[in-house]
Amino acid sequence: MKESKGLKFISWNIDSLNAALTSTSPRAGLSRAVLETIKNEEADVIAIQETKLPATGPSSKHEEILKDTFPGFKYVWVSSEPPARKGYAGTMILYKEKLSATSIVPKIGAPDTMDFEGRLLTLEFDKFYFVNVYTPNAGDGLKRLAERQEWDKLYADYLSKLDESKPVIACGDFNVAHQEIDLANPDTNHMSAGFTDEERAGFTNLLSKGFTDSFRYVNGQVKGVYSWWAQRIKTSKINNAGWRLDYFLVSDRIKDSIKKSQMLDSGERQDHAPIVLEIDNI
Repeated sequence: MKESKGLKFISWNIDSLNAALTSTSPRAGLSRAVLETIKNEEADVIAIQETKLPATGPSSKHEEILKDTFPGFKYVWVSSEPPARKGYAGTMILYKEKLSATSIVPKIGAPDTMDFEGRLLTLEFDKFYFVNVYTPNAGDGLKRLAERQEWDKLYADYLSKLDESKPVIACGDFNVAHQEIDLANPDTNHMSAGFTDEERAGFTNLLSKGFTDSFRYVNGQVKGVYSWWAQRIKTSKINNAGWRLDYFLVSDRIKDSIKKSQMLDSGERQDHAPIVLEIDNI
């Protein structure tokens, strides 16, 4: 019998790759500790969101530090470019040198400057697609909610199209808590970005196109497990007043191959925690 081949994936919204790699601030130190945790997980593929790099991408210093931190990895990236604003959003995928993949930087016809903000990066492997997304935030006062709704529809259609040819593993910061159990205080947040009825409906639409929320599939309706805690509220993590905004989605037809889907410990660092997916038979 042929032994099944398992792969491990990690996703993390880093909130500035430059700061995490080069800054001397206390928060940067906490970020580097998270990077060390990720390194020790020995994943095959690592997706990073909100790199905030310039349009030219990583500097030579960044490249040197990445090589030292993740030896034996290749990486691809996409950054915000005109007409979008500088140093905004951005995504990156690191993957082991032994793996062979083709990178794709899709444009999905998104409104405003969303297609130029470096929010979407895809790797095509032999047997599956891997998609890294940093979904646009609806913003303060929900000023970008209408554009966000359009993005959600276009992104769902994009994944659905990929799924027609081979299975999809999609991850990233989706900027939505799908169910009431996905945040600590649902009653007071129905008009907050990330928990509006419109954003939740957009995520439901995505799942309905043939995708599975791997965390819920493995862990059921467990409560109190989150991937993000507000930086502005000093006690948010201590009190576990968090949100689950980060996901690994998989095509329905490979959901039974999921071995693990969970959050990684990010220590004292508030903001996003990394998430991990282990899957067999792919």
